[in-house]
Amino acid sequence: MIATYLQMFFTILIVVDPIGIVPLFLSATGHLDQAERRRAMRLSVTVAAVVMTVFAVGGRFILSFFGISPGAFYVAGGIMFFLIALEMLFGQPKRSKKSAEEADQDSSSVAVFPLAIPMIAGPGTVTTIMLYASGPEPWLPATGLLLASILPVLVLEFLAMRSSGLILRILGKTGVSVVERMMGLVLSGLSIQFVFDGLQKLGVIAG
Repeated sequence: MIATYLQMFFTILIVVDPIGIVPLFLSATGHLDQAERRRAMRLSVTVAAVVMTVFAVGGRFILSFFGISPGAFYVAGGIMFFLIALEMLFGQPKRSKKSAEEADQDSSSVAVFPLAIPMIAGPGTVTTIMLYASGPEPWLPATGLLLASILPVLVLEFLAMRSSGLILRILGKTGVSVVERMMGLVLSGLSIQFVFDGLQKLGVIAG
């Protein structure tokens, strides 16, 4: 159980990437004053928490409703993780995270888009949650572990946004880039593991 929880937590942490969001957050909220920036931080984390909770609680039922087998979703999720890992490794602009220029000027609008969606609760995050929600564990324990994994990640995300200026000064753009590439390397390995597990679940390869 502890091993499963740690895997959930670190996978969600890597995909959400609190350090990597620092320059994006500073760019998206550069036009806001201090009070508006704090309000945007709180609202973005709240909205992301709601979105992530919905998929943590209902992910298994969503897959069942659309007739998607866990094995098929594992393979699809692994492929998506690999694409995200490539973006992180090669420092490409994240296609799953829109640029700050697309954000509205109002702090509430910035908090919802692009901060909450898709910077925090983007396609990669939702896919991660859905993968674990459709895992072999019973629904209630799996949901409890997911919610217990999501909460500290969102706390770290909030702290990263709140300390974004300090983090950028300490690490610099190069340091942020190095951390992101390290996370991308780990995620690339996880992506292959998910594809392998999915193929096993589908019976394509022997277990």
